[in-house]
Amino acid sequence: MAKETTKRIIILSGPVGAGKSTVAQEIIKAFSSPVVYIEGDKFWFYIVKGFESIGRFKNFKTIMASMTVAAIPYAHAGYEVILDFSIPPWFVPTAFKIINKREIPLEYIVVSASEKICAERAAARVEGKITDYTPYHELYMSFDEAKQYTIYDDTSGPRSITEQIMKNLKKGLYRISQ
Repeated sequence: MAKETTKRIIILSGPVGAGKSTVAQEIIKAFSSPVVYIEGDKFWFYIVKGFESIGRFKNFKTIMASMTVAAIPYAHAGYEVILDFSIPPWFVPTAFKIINKREIPLEYIVVSASEKICAERAAARVEGKITDYTPYHELYMSFDEAKQYTIYDDTSGPRSITEQIMKNLKKGLYRISQ
């Protein structure tokens, strides 16, 4: 059984350029409890040699698994944990298996916008600018499978989206159970 101090792990996902990191900062402010923020993009830099020989897809899966495993001790220590990365729906059962052995609640939230808006935001980034969104189209489309966990919004700001997320978290609408 989970310890009373155990908090949940929240996967904040969505297409590249959807606004996940901006929304994550608002979610952090909304929590009264301690929070750990794990940004997946930082995990790409841990691979210092052999990236091409292993392959992008296998590296992507390894990063998602590594982030999930890294979140476990923080959740057990009493932190709400936010994993911020484009984690597609097909990986959620794997994440659940990784953390369910430790009886940690898992939430899956997808923040999304139109592909045009995501591409514009990705191109406007200061850091990690993406000027050709074409390679991300398939990833963008993969989130269609997660409609029940998705907040799709082209116009609202991060505070408004966060308010909706916080209400839905209280209702248990993002909880993964298998």
